[in-house]
Amino acid sequence: MPDRRIEGYVIVSADGMLANAAHVMPDELKFEGDKQFFNAALDRADLILHGRHSHEDQPNSPRRRRIILTRRITAIAPDPSNRKATLWNPAAASFEAACDFAGVHSGTIAIIGGPAVFAMFMDRYDTFWLSQAPHVRLPDGEPCFPGVPARSPQQILAAHGLKAGEARILDSANDVSVTPWRRVGQISP
Repeated sequence: MPDRRIEGYVIVSADGMLANAAHVMPDELKFEGDKQFFNAALDRADLILHGRHSHEDQPNSPRRRRIILTRRITAIAPDPSNRKATLWNPAAASFEAACDFAGVHSGTIAIIGGPAVFAMFMDRYDTFWLSQAPHVRLPDGEPCFPGVPARSPQQILAAHGLKAGEARILDSANDVSVTPWRRVGQISP
């Protein structure tokens, strides 16, 4: 298999939500330090992968090569509205085939959501970067992973063989931090 690193990225509220009840990331979950961390990570990635309702909405977004998961196509196709994007139906084609179609045979692949997309890669992440906003609560919001809030995001990551590394503060005024969860037995970069 080609040398591909799979990394996940999400910021969650204290209750493990990535969006509000309307499935929109609210302003209270947006912090400058986390935005800078996320943007820098995506600038380094060779490929971004997300569902059709997820996007990073940043100045560099149109320049990034990406795979968009959708059930609206047969298997794999170019995105007619974005020459840097590949559309992928995971029910009809493998992840490796989608990466090959996108022209990414090695490097870092950044998974940015939503919940079903994150779940597809739970047993394949090399690192999952979990940002947390401990003072934000989103009642009836959209959980970051299937199984939240019955289990915390941390419990779900641990159940899939990932182990927390040292947290880094991204916004000290709001106690926002990011923790790398790495596959057990891997050497950290």
